[in-house]
Amino acid sequence: MSSLRPPFNRTLLYFPVIHTQADMGALGESLERIKVSTLGTRRLTKNAMRVDKMWQEIEETVESLTIVPGKVRVYQDGLAVCGHERQIVSDLAQAGSRNHKLLLQLESRGAIVMGTESPELLVEEYRLATTSLASLTASGARRHQQASAALLEKRDRDISRRIDTTLLTSETGILFLGMLHNVQRYLPVDIEVLYPVPWLERRP
Repeated sequence: MSSLRPPFNRTLLYFPVIHTQADMGALGESLERIKVSTLGTRRLTKNAMRVDKMWQEIEETVESLTIVPGKVRVYQDGLAVCGHERQIVSDLAQAGSRNHKLLLQLESRGAIVMGTESPELLVEEYRLATTSLASLTASGARRHQQASAALLEKRDRDISRRIDTTLLTSETGILFLGMLHNVQRYLPVDIEVLYPVPWLERRP
């Protein structure tokens, strides 16, 4: 009797994440001010505690992973395919990004950090995020929301294509991606997607 299990040739460990201020680069301070005005100090503190717990679990899980040098590729939300990936990761790690510190740790253990996103789509995302910081009319806000959703889908498709074309047979990928993304739906069926931190599972 034939098995219904897909013929998995590759594995992807998927870590949905919540970005911190240090991850956001130039937009970080502006976004933090918006959070304070929107959520208030008390809710923001509770939110920060939740984010801290999430990163503690991710860090402990990543530290426990077995890394076979040269056989593990790491993909990162917002990391452009540009030839300067190592410097970008190093700069953000020095700025305090726990996410990018993990990338450096994985690299030191033999993993390969990959440029993950289209520079053009990231520029578009930056422009859209900058626009969102300004006051918008109701109709403008709706258009902005629609544009954000369409761009997110473009990025998800592009990230999926990047993983598919670079993750080789018998290799393992590690993906750190914001929780609003849904890359899994666009990945080919021969990639087995696993969620090492179960409560962070991103359901399609």
